[in-house]
Amino acid sequence: MLVRHLSLVDFRNYATAEVDLEPGPNLFVGSNGQGKTNLVESLGYLSSLGSHRVSVDHAMIRAGQNAAIVRARLEHEARELLVEVQINRSSANRAQVNRSVIKPRELPRYFSSVLFAPEDLALIRGEPSGRRRFLDQLLVARTPRLAGVQSDYERVLKQRNTLLKSARAQGLRGANLSTLDIWDERLVGLGSELIAERVALVGRLHPLVVDAYRSIAGADHRPALGNRLSVLAAHPDADEQADDGFAVPEGTTKESLSREKIAELFREGLTRVRRQELDRGLTLIGPHRDDLVFELNGLPAKGYASHGESWSYALSLKLSAAALLRIDSPTGDPVVILDDVFAELDEARRKRLAIAVADYEQVLITAAVYDDVPESLTPHTVRISAGTIVDPSVPFPEPGEEDAT
Repeated sequence: MLVRHLSLVDFRNYATAEVDLEPGPNLFVGSNGQGKTNLVESLGYLSSLGSHRVSVDHAMIRAGQNAAIVRARLEHEARELLVEVQINRSSANRAQVNRSVIKPRELPRYFSSVLFAPEDLALIRGEPSGRRRFLDQLLVARTPRLAGVQSDYERVLKQRNTLLKSARAQGLRGANLSTLDIWDERLVGLGSELIAERVALVGRLHPLVVDAYRSIAGADHRPALGNRLSVLAAHPDADEQADDGFAVPEGTTKESLSREKIAELFREGLTRVRRQELDRGLTLIGPHRDDLVFELNGLPAKGYASHGESWSYALSLKLSAAALLRIDSPTGDPVVILDDVFAELDEARRKRLAIAVADYEQVLITAAVYDDVPESLTPHTVRISAGTIVDPSVPFPEPGEEDAT
């Protein structure tokens, strides 16, 4: 998969932007705050329908405007596609492929990318919601139909929570909650599929993470990852360090924890926590309460890993996602995006990372300092200044000059 041309209208600080891209590495360079990350953020949005920087879409619309447009001309196996999304401030977003209208949630089936940015340190150190989002976006990139399953699950979860809140307010119990049993079955059906897919995905990722971590860090710190499933918790508020069977070993697969077994555990869990759910008006178990567990040298990475180890682990996760998409995605290699990564790495890690991404069809890199990026990744360099693509005929500034402007 290649991006041949990117076009933006009223996206972030760009009134308009037209950027030609080449196969292999493409470097966007410019001082901080000029708009480098905005370019790659737009492509990340096309493949994931989300931003790695903000949680609301309207933040990506240029100030004073009602909509932003991201349009990309893609190439895969000599076939070209024109994909477009219009992000609206006060109405539903719209999407097109080759000028034909599609549902925005269908965009990831046409374009695949994996983006790594400093914000991804939160995968290791942050809240479970970020780790769930990482898994779910990768699931959809590999199997686009799961976007519908995720959407249906969220809808059922919202309806069930509304019923629980109503029951709490009215003091209903037992036989008066037969409607809740119906929503339980829908929740179990959809939720069990998502849990089973996540468990299988983590099983596929584990050996790839081990290899990627060694290639980046230059050492084997025995990285391990596994699922933490709320349907296995003895108590809905079990602490993440509690040894209560909450964690599923990294080698667990669909075969060893089948969807049918998960559904059975899910039903049992809902029965077990029914009273707490009615008291709190909230669904306490399910994929929306699960987590992804990381270890280094047999210890939880969260709380024990150093800054450098956390950085290497987060980068390894994204490289492993790219490797898995390369194997599974019908669109071939994902576009690998490295946003402001090299400034955080020492020279040895920079060289190892350059080697790790060298054979991907297309790699997009942003950097504030040109010399931070290994020479092998700089053949096609685009300079950015104040939301403008600088004419390539303009001489490159001497070190320190651009920062002074």
